Amino acid sequence: MLSWDDYNEDDSTRDVKNAAAAKTIDEPQAAVEIQVEVPVAPAAPAAVIPEPQVQASVAAPAPDVPPATPPAQPMLEQPKAEQPAVAPTIPEAAVAEQAPMAPVVPPALPSAHIEPETTERVTVDQKAMINCRADLNQLVPFKYDWAWQKYLDGCANHWMPQEVNMTADIALWKSDSGLSDDERIIIKRNLGFFSTADSLVANNLVLAIYRLITNPECRQYLLRQAFEEAIHTHAYQYCIESLGMDEGEIFNMYHEIPCVAKKASWALQYTREINDPTFNTGTVETDKALLKNLIAYYCVLEGIFFYCGFTQILSMGRRNKMTGTSEQFQYILRDESMHVNFGIDVINQIKLENPHLWDSEMQALARHMILEGTDLEIAYARDTMPRGVLGMNANIMEEYLQFIANRRLAQIGLGEQYAGVKNPFPWMSEIMDLKKEKNFFETRVTDYQTGGALSWD
Repeated sequence: MLSWDDYNEDDSTRDVKNAAAAKTIDEPQAAVEIQVEVPVAPAAPAAVIPEPQVQASVAAPAPDVPPATPPAQPMLEQPKAEQPAVAPTIPEAAVAEQAPMAPVVPPALPSAHIEPETTERVTVDQKAMINCRADLNQLVPFKYDWAWQKYLDGCANHWMPQEVNMTADIALWKSDSGLSDDERIIIKRNLGFFSTADSLVANNLVLAIYRLITNPECRQYLLRQAFEEAIHTHAYQYCIESLGMDEGEIFNMYHEIPCVAKKASWALQYTREINDPTFNTGTVETDKALLKNLIAYYCVLEGIFFYCGFTQILSMGRRNKMTGTSEQFQYILRDESMHVNFGIDVINQIKLENPHLWDSEMQALARHMILEGTDLEIAYARDTMPRGVLGMNANIMEEYLQFIANRRLAQIGLGEQYAGVKNPFPWMSEIMDLKKEKNFFETRVTDYQTGGALSWD
């Protein structure tokens, strides 16, 4: 394992200089050589400088070293034997000790998981989701096979926004009669929210979660997820640019449109604390702060806040409207579904390894967060659908969001909140769950796996 010496070249140099300084106590010539290396301010004329000051501030050079001052100052050229053995600035106590200085120990890094300086091979038992002290550079042996499998699945499901044909969407958007005003509001609101929401998720992953999760295989998936969030933001930008929308209007909705701003603001309150570079886990309070963040982003932001908008856009695609935008959202939904499942597995693993964190207070808070997020998404549905559109309305969407909230509660071990609610949009589950199908418009296989990962069975 790398040590601090590998990163700080000044430490070894300092040790050599310390040893040389100690040696000068008995060897006046060595002391003179060290004194030459010290920069000396330009000397005033010899007649002006008093004798004691010259001796205290300038040492004669060694025979092989060019004079540090012009030859016109003969008083600086003193016989070698008359030079002081040590510079007057060295304390007498240090001269008496005649011992090298102790090496300077560098300060601890501001990290939640500083690995011990050891070359020990990591075993499975040493691995943990948080607060692990084992070497994070040792990927194997795996402790969480499910995390590695999700990484592989994410790599297989690679796609890029430019692969989707947006020609039909452009023509429909520019047509005066192609879309109703309510449908246009839905498209704008969703592109406005999602174009910023995935950036919030990516920032949270890169600036906080990756640093605080201390399992290598989970970190590997987090890197893949961060890249997918970048692809999603790219996809929204690609749609906005293709349709010729006002980019300033769309990208600033999370500041200017209340129903969009409230959702973004809600998520940010749970990321400010752990985004602080000095934040470290290791106490009950800080571990709970991380757990709250994971619940906020995986169970609520990606697990609830995305579902109203996805349903609306995909419903358009089912009606042969905005087919390219719908196809992009379909790919994004499958990625987000995997993100949610990964995050819930991480949350449950932390609970399993740290049962003291999942006390009654934390359970009540988690329930409150999910229900509060559900209410915000219902308000978003009512704002974007003041009237019935696309075969749905706000009341039907409310039931669907309550159904999703029940699933999120159950997935982290909490009881369901809304009794008797059912999924009014079973086709949404088909889009997320089916592995092999042609999409509705025969544009490409929606199981968008790369060739090297395809199974031809």
